Order: sequence, then structure tokens, then C-alpha cells
Amino acid sequence: MPQKLVWSEPRDARLRRLRAEGRSWDAIAAELGISRNAAIERGRRIGARRPPPEHTPEPEDPDRGPMAAGHPVSWAVINAGTSLAGLPYPSPG
Repeated sequence: MPQKLVWSEPRDARLRRLRAEGRSWDAIAAELGISRNAAIERGRRIGARRPPPEHTPEPEDPDRGPMAAGHPVSWAVINAGTSLAGLPYPSPG
């Protein structure tokens, strides 16, 4: 019996980022390890849209302060390709 897919904020953020980069639903589904229809449905629910063709992403601000421990962006970069990839930061407490 298939297990229920649990969506987390880091996983949603990853889906939004991949879609904003212009990836197809097939590529997103393969990267997240889910079906194409699951990716499309979740993308529709969270408003993940492909950018317009003339869109150029804003460069990251080099003067921004450090990210807090467990920030979804830094946590995803640190754990990419590990068994922790896609899991939320384990907050103490």
C-alpha cells in the first residue's frame, strides 16, 4: 500500500525554487522522487508558477547578514544529497 506523501516547508520551497528555475514538472517529480501528478497538484496548491520568459532573477544581496541556524535555504544546501535532504531542521526542544 502506498504511503501518504508528507509535504514540509523545505520540500515546498524546493518545489517552488525548481519551478522558478523553469524546470518541467517531469524533472521536478524525478528530483523530488514523486509522481508527476503529485508535483503538479502540490505546485498548484502552493502557487508554484514558471516565471515569464523575460524574467531574470534578482542577484543575491552580497551585504545581507548571516542566516539563522536551520534557515530553510542554508539547511537545504548543507544536506543536499544526504539522507537529511528534504527534512526540516530538527529544532531543539
